[in-house]
Amino acid sequence: MGIETSKGYRQVIKWLRQKKRKPFSFQQEAWQYYAEGYSGLVNAPTGFGKTFSLFLAVVIDELNTRAEQKTEKQKTSKQKTHSKKKRSSTGLRLLWITPLRSLAKDLARAMTEVCRELELDWLVSVRNGDTPQAEKLRQKKQMPEVLIITPESIHLLLAQKNTSGQFSQLQCIVTDEWHELIGSKRGVMTELAISRIRGIIHQKHPERLLRIWGISATIGNMEQAMDVLVPYPEVLRIIIKATEEKKIVIKSILPDHIDMLPWAGHLGHKLAHKLLPIIYKSKTTLVFTNTRGQAELWYQNLLNLDENLAGQIAIHHGSIDFELRNWIEDALHSGILKAVISTSSLDLGVDFKPVDTVVQIGSPKGVARFLQRAGRSGHSPHEISTIYFLPTHALELVEAAAIKEAAKTQDIESRDPIVMAFDTLVQYMVTIAVGDGFDEQQLYHEVKETFAYHELLPSEWSWLMQFITTGGDSLSAYHEFKKVSKVDGLWKVESRQMAMRHRLHIGTIVSDPMLKVKYLGGGFIGMVEESFISKMKAGSSFTLAGKVLDFVMVKDLTVLVRRSRAKRAITPSWMGGRISLSANLGTILRKKYNETLDKSHDDEELDIILPLFERQAKVSHVPKDDEFLIELIHTKDGHHLFAYPFEGRQVHEVMAALIAYRISRNTPITFSIAMNDYGFELLSEQQLPIEETEIRQLFSPEHLAEDIVISINATEMARRKFRDIACISGLIFQGFPGKYIANKHLQSSASLFFNVFSDFDRHNLLLRQAYDEAFYQQIEEPRLLAALQRIQQSKIIIVKTDRYTPLCFPIKVDSLRENMSSEELSQRIERMTAETEKKATKKFRNKNDHQL
Repeated sequence: MGIETSKGYRQVIKWLRQKKRKPFSFQQEAWQYYAEGYSGLVNAPTGFGKTFSLFLAVVIDELNTRAEQKTEKQKTSKQKTHSKKKRSSTGLRLLWITPLRSLAKDLARAMTEVCRELELDWLVSVRNGDTPQAEKLRQKKQMPEVLIITPESIHLLLAQKNTSGQFSQLQCIVTDEWHELIGSKRGVMTELAISRIRGIIHQKHPERLLRIWGISATIGNMEQAMDVLVPYPEVLRIIIKATEEKKIVIKSILPDHIDMLPWAGHLGHKLAHKLLPIIYKSKTTLVFTNTRGQAELWYQNLLNLDENLAGQIAIHHGSIDFELRNWIEDALHSGILKAVISTSSLDLGVDFKPVDTVVQIGSPKGVARFLQRAGRSGHSPHEISTIYFLPTHALELVEAAAIKEAAKTQDIESRDPIVMAFDTLVQYMVTIAVGDGFDEQQLYHEVKETFAYHELLPSEWSWLMQFITTGGDSLSAYHEFKKVSKVDGLWKVESRQMAMRHRLHIGTIVSDPMLKVKYLGGGFIGMVEESFISKMKAGSSFTLAGKVLDFVMVKDLTVLVRRSRAKRAITPSWMGGRISLSANLGTILRKKYNETLDKSHDDEELDIILPLFERQAKVSHVPKDDEFLIELIHTKDGHHLFAYPFEGRQVHEVMAALIAYRISRNTPITFSIAMNDYGFELLSEQQLPIEETEIRQLFSPEHLAEDIVISINATEMARRKFRDIACISGLIFQGFPGKYIANKHLQSSASLFFNVFSDFDRHNLLLRQAYDEAFYQQIEEPRLLAALQRIQQSKIIIVKTDRYTPLCFPIKVDSLRENMSSEELSQRIERMTAETEKKATKKFRNKNDHQL
């Protein structure tokens, strides 16, 4: 029977009509499949009501259940009562997992409104790091019907005693923005939490059907995404795709003219004045940057251009104080603000009605990220999403053209799921032991059912059990590593202190310890990393949350500041700053380079940048997509090798080290290395000892793994990775809130464990994981291999010259940036540009004299 005949469905349709809305076909599909007991994934454009496709499915189911119960009661009793009943909780019915805290508040507001208007007495609550303790205690006493929660908070819930009863009425788990979680350890945490909750429900109510659904707007590997979320063969599964398409208009903010030698950041600030009219004519504009540091810089930049924007613009990122973030989100809803400069903290799922324009500053380095951000404007089905692209240097205009084409063809990146993350599994096992404890065989079965650990061997499980109960072969002499013991047939953590320490650090994001920033007179501003503040001197100025502050001192791990009168200040740098170009975008980028000179395109961006490409063709070469360009340049700085694989900064860093090692195998030579998303540089004082015939050999994929291990010191990379693994797995205690252990001490402790395991416990799974993460995540060995194989199939073009070219100049500037202040860098760039132009003029004159 179709759901259309049910009372709950008719009630929801009536409510929608009153609001002058009509359900989309994909929403009705989701309601029908949910009613039939299916789990699965909903894929629809941003702003089309993906949330309602699943939330209303659960609501319809509840309304139908209540209608049936009411009918039964009417049969047994005719008695009527007019007294107002006190709301009685029916228990947790829907667990809604969200990756961002900013999403939760918006979702709770929308869901509460639906329940109120449908006269459904459900309580919708939020549980995450920002939730007050009093609210958490209320939830413990009486669970709401809908709980919106982050992956970390679910694990904290599972780490409490007597939590199994809280899931007894659970009908459905929804994972929002699943594409954002799937490629991370937070996604693995989500998989494990779902497996545990399924296990709890099955144990107490074997007949109970728990539905598991995911929501995703932008992901390339949809089938695999569903396999990761719902890996259970006995469960009915379906992918629901919307046929409706969201209209997105992408406009580039074009320069009036471009520099022949481009460099990152320079053009962006020159174009800032063109951003002001866009902000003025829009109701509200979201301005996205890729890093927190850039957000701080652009906030100051816009205020410097127009002081009247003070009070009308704000800045939003994860290091700003929670209360200020809350105020900004509320102000966005009410339309008070003209613009907000933000990082990824606002690019997922949040529905801010007044936002009609989005601006992306600099390349987003990925198609999915760009489309996700575009969807924050015109966040309803029949509105157009408008996004402006503001390039920070000229070559990013080619990326703008590439993104436009990818958006048109829906060429969206895949997200590779994380598998066999032993640190996350160790943490999870101790989490369950801190809570109600676990039966070894039952937990092993639950874990084996997940996608992340479906290849887990019995021998590996035995090692994990030994590790959490004795510390393993190398740590068994130390009592602090004997965390879990058997009590009444279940494995539990008996020590209260150990349990408390574990709860403090549940999660998989390990960063430099954050210090709160506070005015001397009181009032928190935000957070900065310890490594940044450790370089500050009393009186030094820095910006945070759009304010210029003078550093006074650090007291009780709080940074005390006062307002500054300085007009210029340092911008904090946060770890994980630079994003690397995606493989999808790199492929389209190479294609666009061909089209620029051939003029076989309709891209205004490529028309603007044509003179730069003509200059590149004149002094060097513009590589076609079946060519690989190498420039050998001799300048006052030394001998340079520039190569252009267009594979992203991360791949280029490893490739550069690999080529440097292979060159130095035959002749002792020292290099400095620089890279950007388009290529890399090797610089030496000596002449490069390579023949043109050797180039293909240098870029050979043969013996790649062995050469990587030697060239980049894979052991050292694994050692650095091990610091996070050691923190996540609980080998290292990171300290109490407000008294975190310094980053250098954490690294030192992790190195000690790494050495012990390397010397005495070579089969340690955490050690193995460190090398795997170094190879497959940091080095991206599969992508590097594919790039080298492509180069082997390409025609290799070698150009020798005595001056910098438009393609190599941004790489050269990036290498100088890290060692110079902004003023020194600017002066150096002016000199380099003048020298290059002088050489070009001299060569032109010599050519004319020769012709005469």
